[in-house]
Amino acid sequence: MLGVELARALGVQVGDPVVVVTAPTAAAAQREAGALAPRDTPFTVVGTFDVGHYEYDSTLALLHVDDAAQLLGLAQPPGLALRLADPQAAPALARRLAEQLDPRIAVVDWTRTNRIWFAAVAQQKRMLGVILALIIAVAAFNLVSTLVMTVTDKRADIAILRTLGASPRSVMAIFVVQGALAGLLGTLAGVALGLAIAFNVDVIVPAIEHLLGRNLLPGNVYLLSRMPSQPQMGDVLPIALVSIALALLATLYPSWRASRVDPAQALRHE
Repeated sequence: MLGVELARALGVQVGDPVVVVTAPTAAAAQREAGALAPRDTPFTVVGTFDVGHYEYDSTLALLHVDDAAQLLGLAQPPGLALRLADPQAAPALARRLAEQLDPRIAVVDWTRTNRIWFAAVAQQKRMLGVILALIIAVAAFNLVSTLVMTVTDKRADIAILRTLGASPRSVMAIFVVQGALAGLLGTLAGVALGLAIAFNVDVIVPAIEHLLGRNLLPGNVYLLSRMPSQPQMGDVLPIALVSIALALLATLYPSWRASRVDPAQALRHE
């Protein structure tokens, strides 16, 4: 079985023959004097696989373990790979195996194999969190300006409420509730829209690529041939809480200005 990118590069399909060229091993060279020439072994492509990672899809071939042992001149497999139902459990399992197995056996999980790549992804996640916080801060400034304009426009109404017995605290509470409600509704709408896109990104991205007629994620550049998406509560909840908190903070200054409106000054020209 060949990776889809490897099969595409070789121009082969299921059922086509391929020839694997292997270099002679040291053991074979010692056994036979004429075993120094490369050996050609014919195989038949029985299928392809697509893991979504260009590095694997373009370089990896799978074959039966007995054929691999004969091809490489090995008595037994030099390594063993485990596939877990939960990929996130791999580091913990690797630590347990390293403690129980012979120290000469190297136990490496996928997070260590691609450590630099995942460190870069983690750094990008932190930067994206900062960028999202700045975007929310800009939205909070817009909320402040909207409430300030509302307070300016409603000075006469605020003055009437004050003359009817409303306290500065109650006037302030009105605008705090108004701003907080706007921030809460905006946060809920943004989270709902973001989750809808995240859960359907595997449909949206191919549709955009078909519409534009180009590949948005070239595998030979980004290493990934499709955009992965796995929304997690630990990523979504902090951003939503920051959004709500900034919305509440944005209401304090306009609400304080509303509570400081002097009824006599506001109604002088009414």
